[in-house]
Amino acid sequence: MKKSFVISLLALGISAACHAESYPEPVGPSQSDFGGVGLLQTPTARMSREGELSFNYRDNDQYRFYSGSIQLFPWLETTLRYTDVRTRKYSSVESFSGNQTYKDKAFDVKLRLWQEGYWLPQVSLGARDIGGTGLFDGEYLVASKAWGPFDFSLGIGWGYLGTSGNIKNPLCSYDEKYCTRNTSYKLAGSTDTSQMFRGPTALFGGVEYQTPWNPLRLKLEYEGNNYQQDYAGKLPQRSKVNVGAIYRITDWADINLSYERGNTWMFGFTLRNNFNELRPAYSDVPRPKYQPQPQDAILQHAVVANQLTLLKYNAGFADPQIQVKGDTLYVTGQQVKYRNTQEGIERANRIIMNDLPDGIHTIRVTENSLNMPIVTTETDVASLKRHLEGEPLGQDTELVQKRVTPIVPDSTEQGWYIDKSSFDFHIDPVLNQSFGGPESFYMYQVGVMATADWWWTDHLLTTGSLFANVANNYDKFSYTSSDSALPRVRTRVREYVQNDYYVNNMQANYMHYLGNNFYGQVYAGYLETMFGGAGAEVLWRPVDSHWAFGIDGNYVKQRDWRSPQDMMKFTDYSVKTGHFTAYWTPWFADDVLIKTSVGQYLAGDKGITLDVSKHFDSGVVIGAYATKTNVSAAQYGEGQFTKGVYVSVPLDLFTTGPTRSRAGVGWTPLTRDGGQKLGRKFELYDMTNDKTINFQ
Repeated sequence: MKKSFVISLLALGISAACHAESYPEPVGPSQSDFGGVGLLQTPTARMSREGELSFNYRDNDQYRFYSGSIQLFPWLETTLRYTDVRTRKYSSVESFSGNQTYKDKAFDVKLRLWQEGYWLPQVSLGARDIGGTGLFDGEYLVASKAWGPFDFSLGIGWGYLGTSGNIKNPLCSYDEKYCTRNTSYKLAGSTDTSQMFRGPTALFGGVEYQTPWNPLRLKLEYEGNNYQQDYAGKLPQRSKVNVGAIYRITDWADINLSYERGNTWMFGFTLRNNFNELRPAYSDVPRPKYQPQPQDAILQHAVVANQLTLLKYNAGFADPQIQVKGDTLYVTGQQVKYRNTQEGIERANRIIMNDLPDGIHTIRVTENSLNMPIVTTETDVASLKRHLEGEPLGQDTELVQKRVTPIVPDSTEQGWYIDKSSFDFHIDPVLNQSFGGPESFYMYQVGVMATADWWWTDHLLTTGSLFANVANNYDKFSYTSSDSALPRVRTRVREYVQNDYYVNNMQANYMHYLGNNFYGQVYAGYLETMFGGAGAEVLWRPVDSHWAFGIDGNYVKQRDWRSPQDMMKFTDYSVKTGHFTAYWTPWFADDVLIKTSVGQYLAGDKGITLDVSKHFDSGVVIGAYATKTNVSAAQYGEGQFTKGVYVSVPLDLFTTGPTRSRAGVGWTPLTRDGGQKLGRKFELYDMTNDKTINFQ
């Protein structure tokens, strides 16, 4: 990048700032070169607002940094970083690397120890490159204190942040082992904490200045890295002082320009959003107005037919049914329209109240999932009537309503219902992708999935899906061997995706509510792309409980991969796999789900999987998982153990109408054969999500 070009950009940004309208509020913390709140090369103790997601790009002559930083909690910042080392090839074998430069994946974390007070600064503790090769691994303790438009930071760094060694490591006085640090790079995907807080140590710090024009901020820092151990090579450093400017184009985008090491320009940008602040903007039919027309004790067919229609199209209940028993009116159906099921309950209650039969004191609305009752919302009619009619100011009474274990009316009394279709067919687009391979930075597979479902009874479902490739570039994928000593249960993915079409799954499922919050299912067939067989699952999950427990067991065989016809056959490899799983929502963090599974995996290895996910106010879910089994790091191969992150996004944030559909994106740094679970299409916990109102 030419100096004249970046200087022109900086001049343009400052010129625009001089004419920009002042922002009514401070623009908040900014991102560093590595991702995460900071100055340029160094972090600060500051945190973004909870739920903020930042996508960052930084570029200089040696590195391109791509990072995503998410503020999971007010006190926890996490960052995933992808680095392109422009001065090195992907490997020492030119035929393998091709034109690809070296790529590195890394994970950072920062914890806020305490917040800023009148006298005390804000203090945070953090680490870079926890789960990577260690190109930039380092630890730090940093404090930040604001004074007017200035925000000062001072910290102590180890590893990459402390290579200049301008102070003695204070931990050396405690134990001599902290005086030295192994600076060799780690195996890709490994996690090694044995060298943390060891070796040379350096002070770093700086200041961020908010100019009178709110979109423009200036940065100055002193860093503790001497750049003599960089993976890109020994880099010349004329100065340890870096300067930069950040200009906020809009509330969701920044551009950055800095001059670092006394000889290097760094340019980049940040795009941001906040998962807690995203809200659906779709248009929808209004709720039914409260216009009561009391009915006789026996409902008229014309009246109940109108109620069923409104329940389906206004309240979003598929296959609605109405039944009266004593002084209670029952409504059942599957909510297919509103992610917030309380919206469906509110609409259903209004529909019923407008034509309420005489003598009804209680309304019970039961939500189903795949013909299994999930939760019943019980509402007192008298309190609901007062609530809908409106009460004098200051004399409001509480709506008497509660969510309870599903109450299923007597099936011998049929009631009124809309006939449901036993057959469904749909076609969906599919995108599979991976990043950072030596053959191509971005590898993709675009296709379509045709799925057909047939309900033989209320509990017996047969389902099948056929996948067809539209376009992909996996023909460039030359990696065919595995460094794992385990059976190749996942590393033949290349061979499977090369088929232009194949049966993705074809199975029969029998699902049933067993009573007392127990659910069960048995299934058999081609259960996923790579395995087929039979299994069963049982789940106990009370309504709005902090706990749930499940167990599944399966006997499966590996599907052949050589052709679409061969994929209907099986290889000689078979395995018993299954897990006992505990689900916990902590009472102190009801937007967090901790899932722990113990059992045997597809390669026959035994171990434990920990999965932690955070649910934001918008419905976006971000999670991370790790699996450790009795397979040694050497047997497992590069990466040492299975791990990954995922994001689930509700599509009603983007659609023109309400929907319960979601889009999921997952990222696994390295796929190996250890710690691999069976990819079942139906899992009881997911099927019963409406049991917990916090995760809708």
